[in-house]
Amino acid sequence: MKSHLLPLLALGLVAPALPFLAPTPAQAQNAPQTQDHPFLHALFSDNAVLQRDRPIPVWGWTKPGQSVTVKLDTTTTTARADASGRWMTRIGPYTAGGPRTLTVTGADPTENITRQNILFGDVWLCSGQSNMEFGIGNLNNAKDEIDAANYPNIRLFTVPKRTSLTPQDNVNSQWLVCNPTNINRGAWNGFSAVAYFFGRKLHQELGIPIGLIHSSWGGTVAEAWVSESSLGTMPDFSKAIADSKVANATSPLPLEQRVTNWLTAYDPALKANWLTLESDDSNWKTITVPGNWENSGVQELGDFDGIVLFRREVDVPADWAGKDLTLSLGGIDDIDVTYWNGTQVGTTSGWQQNREYKIPGAQVKAGRNLIAVRVTDTGGGGGFGGAPNDLRLSRDGANPLPINGAWKYRISVSSDKMGSMPRAIDPNDPNRVNVLYNGMIAPLEPYGIKGAIWYQGESNASRPEQYSRLLPTLIRDWRKQFDSPLPFHIVQLAGFMAPDDTPSNNEWPRLRAAQMKTAQTVERTGIAITTDVGDEKDIHPKDKQDVGLRLALSALAQDYGRKVEYSGPTVKSVTPQGESVAVSFDHAEGGLSLKGDTSRVFAVAGADLNWFWATPRTEGNRVILTSPVVSKPVYVRYAWSNLPRATLYNGAGLPAPPFQTTP
Repeated sequence: MKSHLLPLLALGLVAPALPFLAPTPAQAQNAPQTQDHPFLHALFSDNAVLQRDRPIPVWGWTKPGQSVTVKLDTTTTTARADASGRWMTRIGPYTAGGPRTLTVTGADPTENITRQNILFGDVWLCSGQSNMEFGIGNLNNAKDEIDAANYPNIRLFTVPKRTSLTPQDNVNSQWLVCNPTNINRGAWNGFSAVAYFFGRKLHQELGIPIGLIHSSWGGTVAEAWVSESSLGTMPDFSKAIADSKVANATSPLPLEQRVTNWLTAYDPALKANWLTLESDDSNWKTITVPGNWENSGVQELGDFDGIVLFRREVDVPADWAGKDLTLSLGGIDDIDVTYWNGTQVGTTSGWQQNREYKIPGAQVKAGRNLIAVRVTDTGGGGGFGGAPNDLRLSRDGANPLPINGAWKYRISVSSDKMGSMPRAIDPNDPNRVNVLYNGMIAPLEPYGIKGAIWYQGESNASRPEQYSRLLPTLIRDWRKQFDSPLPFHIVQLAGFMAPDDTPSNNEWPRLRAAQMKTAQTVERTGIAITTDVGDEKDIHPKDKQDVGLRLALSALAQDYGRKVEYSGPTVKSVTPQGESVAVSFDHAEGGLSLKGDTSRVFAVAGADLNWFWATPRTEGNRVILTSPVVSKPVYVRYAWSNLPRATLYNGAGLPAPPFQTTP
């Protein structure tokens, strides 16, 4: 299957949102409060948890210039609404505890709100894709966990799924007390299981209120969760951001005409008259059709995105002259505009669509005729994707003429020299740059938050190197937007798919390495290793208790200063020893143990970097590796597989992260 993940990020946007225009004084004075802009933001509902030990913002909307009073128990503060009607003040700091009562009043008698059962504690943002969204009702022991979920000082807030082209400022939800009824609410069989088990462990260990804000969407890419200002610092996404803006731009012209105009503007083939028999193609190169050009062996097309013109002369029999013909080209990746003797006979967008065009008899002459196909590839594979017999010229009552084989081609223009292509708008697609940040993170800002947990990466697994830069960008972005140090804890991808029979270098272990690199290099960032709780056939493994527990241990040790083991064994040194290689580990208290098929979890390589399975032997805080195939092992891999067959644990029962050592 063709991978179009990056270009598809720009394939549409949410329905156009009008930019915010500051109201005139007369308009603002008469503007009623709405659900989108209520007097008090939805995060300040009954049962809310507010962040302890720091001054925290409280905000909402009223008439511009109006005064607002915020009272918490006996402490009072005031604010005045700005020209847009937004007001904000700060309260605190307050120590953990409650319940307390929050009262907010304005100049209008109807603006008088009291919120009850408010607690101060630690608030955690829980985000990602489907494994974070995975509800507690999906567990194997769901009934037992739900029945036991009576924790009145844990509070739950779920952000509704929403995409948006522009940052939103409110959210339609409310805080709920954690009990068997409320924990079972949620789009996918209840509240996030990972978030709940994480919060429950913190609450049990710390004895303070915990607020859990769940904001996730299954199957989504990380770049959808980053603001435009931060994602724009990565050149990888500059074109996707530009494409998004172009795609959302309004135009009186239909999309097909806009695409045609775009191609015409950038394709020199039209100005150079490359489409007719009269034009000289003696300097053009030859390529075999069909076949994606990336796989053709032609070096200049190896990773080419853009426009390529293809030509082929066809000798039409005399008795076909003046007859209607059918030109079949199979599938073309992505867009084609097809010409017969310089006249356009058809165009199609979509790499899975078969091309079949009618050629009017008036354009058909005996002897030499020219087929020219302008192919535009926006990413991934490009060129003719069908089978050889899909390419033919046919006439009713006659055997078709095959037109596969040798065609001439000439590169017209690369995509980096073209402006953004007009695209269709899909208002419900969450896999576009920025749209989930805008719709599901921005509405929470600048609420007081202790930290974040993040379970995502499956949808970015095909781009591990990029993810090693993208995830730190997301972390920095959220810290900036929430104006907080924001400790951030990552769930490393669990085991999935068939285990390797021979040592391999697949995308999933490399994505895990990108996650581990982020945890090791970005300050105040932790990681929970979960390769041992995966499922070969299910990308949504059922064991979320261990995931939440390991996240909580990471937070307890690194954010709360608790003396608990939070990490499995991590590599301290790798020492070649002639016919063996020794790996020493930190976090190895209590000894090392291996569980599973230990014959295919470690691999070694010599200086030639050819990898073979190795036999491990534990010895204190070391693992000694040997292989009958590698006489002088130098480099080591551990659990470097989609689904590792075994796991190395320390005495605390925590798994070692996968790793590889290379030059």
